[in-house]
Amino acid sequence: MSDWTLVFDGYDPALEGHREALCTLGNGYVATRGASPDSAADGIHYPGTYLAGGYDRQSTEVAGRTIENESLVNIPNWLPLTFRADGGPWFRLDDVEVLDYRQELDVSRGLLRRTLRFRDDHGRTTRWAERRLVSMADPHLAALSVELTAEGWSGRLTVRSAVDGSVTNTGVPRYGDLAHEHLDVLVQDHVGADTVLLRCRTKQSMLGIAQAARTRLYRDAVEIGGDHETFVVDGVVAHEVSCDIEAGAPITVEKIVSIYTSRDRAISEPRLEATGAVARAGRFDDLLAAHALAWKELWAACDVQVDHRDGEKIQLKVRVHIFHLLQTASPHTGDLDVGIPARGWHGEAYRGHIFWDEVFVFPYLSLHLPTLSRSLLEYRYRRLPEARRAARAAGFAGAMFPWQSGSNGREENQLLHLNPVSGRWVPDNTHRQHHINSTIAYNIWRYHQVTADHEFMYSYGAEMLFEIARFWASIAHHDPGTDRYVITGVMGPDEFHTAYPGADPDTAGGIDNNAYTNVMASWVLSHAAELADQLPAPRARSLFERLALEPAELEHWQHVSRRLRVPFHDDGIISQFDGYGDLEEFDWTRYERTYGDIHRLDRILEAEGDSPNRYKASKQADVLMLFYLFSAEELALLFEQLGYPFDHDTIPRTIDYYLARTSHGSTLSRLVHSWVLARSKRARSWDLFRDALDSDLADAQGGTTREGIHIGAMAGTSDLVQRCYLGVEMRANVLHFDPALPDDIDRVAVSLRCRGHLLDVEADHDTLTVRTRMFASGPLAIAYRRSYRDVAAGGTFTFALVKPGPRAVDENPGGRTAPRPPT
Repeated sequence: MSDWTLVFDGYDPALEGHREALCTLGNGYVATRGASPDSAADGIHYPGTYLAGGYDRQSTEVAGRTIENESLVNIPNWLPLTFRADGGPWFRLDDVEVLDYRQELDVSRGLLRRTLRFRDDHGRTTRWAERRLVSMADPHLAALSVELTAEGWSGRLTVRSAVDGSVTNTGVPRYGDLAHEHLDVLVQDHVGADTVLLRCRTKQSMLGIAQAARTRLYRDAVEIGGDHETFVVDGVVAHEVSCDIEAGAPITVEKIVSIYTSRDRAISEPRLEATGAVARAGRFDDLLAAHALAWKELWAACDVQVDHRDGEKIQLKVRVHIFHLLQTASPHTGDLDVGIPARGWHGEAYRGHIFWDEVFVFPYLSLHLPTLSRSLLEYRYRRLPEARRAARAAGFAGAMFPWQSGSNGREENQLLHLNPVSGRWVPDNTHRQHHINSTIAYNIWRYHQVTADHEFMYSYGAEMLFEIARFWASIAHHDPGTDRYVITGVMGPDEFHTAYPGADPDTAGGIDNNAYTNVMASWVLSHAAELADQLPAPRARSLFERLALEPAELEHWQHVSRRLRVPFHDDGIISQFDGYGDLEEFDWTRYERTYGDIHRLDRILEAEGDSPNRYKASKQADVLMLFYLFSAEELALLFEQLGYPFDHDTIPRTIDYYLARTSHGSTLSRLVHSWVLARSKRARSWDLFRDALDSDLADAQGGTTREGIHIGAMAGTSDLVQRCYLGVEMRANVLHFDPALPDDIDRVAVSLRCRGHLLDVEADHDTLTVRTRMFASGPLAIAYRRSYRDVAAGGTFTFALVKPGPRAVDENPGGRTAPRPPT
């Protein structure tokens, strides 16, 4: 197993869903799960294909209420390919004796290989050697090549290739009671002897989709004519071709597929484009050559090199994470109107919606593919009118972006969700996570810092920032008793606390003065006011007039930014929200002993008739997100702005306090905790980083990966290596580096884009080296601590690193969890 290839040996039906998600192939336009071509959705396999942003809405009666959900649609399955010998049964992996099985995902080329040998009921042994791609060179093309070798037998071979339009959305069992049929099949046809066509349309969103599939057989690189037949039945259009097969003489089956939709640019009509594209396409190896070249160029821009000294394959895991991020958001995404879905385009969990996970994605993308970051931010801008409508409907000013976004930017958060532990439908109040608005503002500001893309800021970013600031200024209300502004009835990133103990979540939901929410609101308000002063006068006049933005409103933003309430415990630790310190301690030991896996403690407690609202127990990092997003210096300035003392010594105590009270029910949690511990308790940080790397690779949450990978954790771990370990930070128009590699890593090397410059950055434990490519751009300064350099094209800058000082004592060296508090 190389640092570029993820390998699975042996066939285990129980692991197929997990492997299908991890072996998904995509190009930012379409993604196909790594299911066996002979399979159908049957509880073991789930062959799903998804268009980026391909949504549809359906309604269902649930618990006496009509619930409308918008879902990422499982579009027609282009994979179906099987065979039979001498008129016998069609090959199904689960119906034969598997002798050898190996599956390899080559992330360097975006190529999936499956090699298996099996014996059928007649004692015939056959070898199946498969290669598969979803083209990164042409987003509309995908291809499958299968080499079939008869071992010790000869006979009549019949190959069946199909496009299946009868598929439904059944990939997430807990959505099983919800409407799951989204497609109407309109056309099933054949085009010539070797090509079939299926055209369909989504039921509500009316998205037209056309798929054409060309299937040809080859012996010794020469096409075999064979006997051809076409079948149409129940939404499936199939093509069969027969020929003789001789022992030891391989037959190669190539299936080339094109996919077009009615929303694509520069097309006449999807059916016409799909049939034309598949007719023009070359053979599999021709497509592979172009596809591999596109991936080579992507890796040149996006690789993060990690020299690790033991056998854990850290380098491979990081590359697998980057690979899945680039399949979710690629250069092709720039032509689409889509965001970053929390579970990639790899499955149906969260219905393909866009949450706040982009805050873990943008820092990586902006330093490698900044034009892609801009495109994803424009997805938010195009939904600004809907966010304004949402704010007005809720009684607020400005723009209130949704916690879950899909097609048009309305709130897609479900009203009820199923607890699979209790089997009950319970209210879902996560729409109260208004901190998503600060995430969008933060992403805009950081993007502009790294790129100096002033035109984006003037044309799009400033307007969003101002409208988000308006929202925060209007939702905050003044408390005369404390002379502070308070924000009530919200939820923070910790989704365990939806209301106060005993409160009705429908009528009195949310908590008050979530520290993360309020500090981020203060940051947004002050930075929006700062931006208003920085805009060029003509652009400022135009925007202020259009938004009816007056100086008095800007002054009010500054005032609120300095007077928002932040709660504290008596010992100076930041309190997660008002009243958090009054909650009961949770008996972690008893529940871990009783249930083992308590990641989703909320589900366990609800099944018991209890609620995490009663306890000091968090699903994921909440207060600690502040230490993830901001340096200690930035936080000190923020708290000074708010009029609160900030003692740096409280940072490690705050981290320890919440780490001991967190179940890590989100894959993002260990990532954040690893980051905030990276400079103080490096052994524990390293363990948490390794756990975060394995979130999907080891399916750490016990079955969730099969429903879709976790894109925030994958992007965040890759970004942790480059920004946290290399200490990359844009501050005062200077790109700062401050490397501090874990003891287990010898070297990190990346290529970064910053303000038009292309920098090759490499660090070990002794030296930092920054090389600049010959690339015309404006001025850029870099720094290591107090050593500054003005970057010139083609220059090399070397810094001798200061050795870390004495480290904080780690009470749990090498441990996987923090000590739990007493109950």
